[in-house]
Amino acid sequence: MSVRPSALALTPLLLFLALFFGAGLYYTAQGEAMGFYQLRAPVAILPALALGVWLARRRGVPAQQTLLQGMGDGNVMLMCLIFLLAGAFATVSKAIGAVDAVVALGLGALPAGLILPGLFLVAAFVSLSIGTSMGTLAAVVPIALGVADAAGLDRVLVTSAVLGGAMFGDNLSIISDTTIAATRSQGAEMRDKFRENFRIALPAAIATIVLLATLGDAAPVEAPDAASPWLVLPYVVVLGLALAGLDVVLVLGIGLVVSGVFGFVLAQEYDAVSFAGDIYLGFESMVEITLLSILIGGLAALIKATGGLAWLAQVIAKFARGHTGRRAGEISIAALAAGSDALTANNTVAILVTGSLAKDIAQRHGISPRRAASVLDIFACVVQGVLPYGAQILLAASLAAVSPLALAGSVHYCWLLALSAIGFMLWPRRAAPPR
Repeated sequence: MSVRPSALALTPLLLFLALFFGAGLYYTAQGEAMGFYQLRAPVAILPALALGVWLARRRGVPAQQTLLQGMGDGNVMLMCLIFLLAGAFATVSKAIGAVDAVVALGLGALPAGLILPGLFLVAAFVSLSIGTSMGTLAAVVPIALGVADAAGLDRVLVTSAVLGGAMFGDNLSIISDTTIAATRSQGAEMRDKFRENFRIALPAAIATIVLLATLGDAAPVEAPDAASPWLVLPYVVVLGLALAGLDVVLVLGIGLVVSGVFGFVLAQEYDAVSFAGDIYLGFESMVEITLLSILIGGLAALIKATGGLAWLAQVIAKFARGHTGRRAGEISIAALAAGSDALTANNTVAILVTGSLAKDIAQRHGISPRRAASVLDIFACVVQGVLPYGAQILLAASLAAVSPLALAGSVHYCWLLALSAIGFMLWPRRAAPPR
């Protein structure tokens, strides 16, 4: 049964954002240092869920079934499992002294001005190789935080550098699920989409590296005296297995076991009880993000079932039909990808949901499949990388213990990528023949 489009279906998401951001801004204005932690996101979303359920029942949608299916979606559960394992790995690795070992083994030798660009490039390489920003964040952020603390750098700035690199690689990787979804939905070749994407992403990456080199006032990193170099191996194992293409859940599980074993052997007074306790502490550090991810999954399902996504697609399709030319078509595809990602908080799902409409717009406006796939993937990536309730921001913010909103405003690469893509869309050029 087709879903009747409805702008009203978007109001639950708007209510959640108004409550969460409104409370955060209010308490920050009142001088509260942790203003955005006074009303926790999993609580702020509850009125939105109630509104979504009410709207669903009014439209004859099985509200409870839809909500539970969205909350229990396989992608949502996979994200939650990654969150928990990432938290456990980060906590155990820190407890056994692995972070100190990383700093001791040479990161302290980096010139202060190259720490941030270096972390961006490391994250970009890992993400490009493994095709997942989530796996990259889980592996690289704990290392970056050790460097940040040792160098006296702001945690938000360091974490945003890693997040930008992770999104750069994920957007370009030929094994990324977003790349696969974008190329298949548009009928484009992988290599053609990569070339098109690279032309747009490279200027943004170069600008990000230059900007990061000028930001932050880092002190020379002093290596801890007592850190054993062998404690670096858990990180090496995680990065190596990730680059080898192993599933991120297995990578984190193996890394967790390796960290525990090295803790038993090399860390003083570290035993099985300490190991089990640190695993649970890691789980506890991810409770908020896990709850929010489950509830966001339910809210997204309600919005989709009551016609919110269909309304957005209808509005953009009307705009596309009412305007001619390549620019109008590309702007329509960009808006479609960005809006869908904001509503679903999942860039892969956003591409899958809007792919057929984007292909229709591309054909109407003479846009090549490779170009359509590139624009679709880029703008889903841009929004996902700055979405305060998106999985990437939530994971990075939880690992770094910083505000998701503060982090969203500091992901320089994603903002620069948006500017670069808009510039390429507006730049006059002859339309390329469809390929």
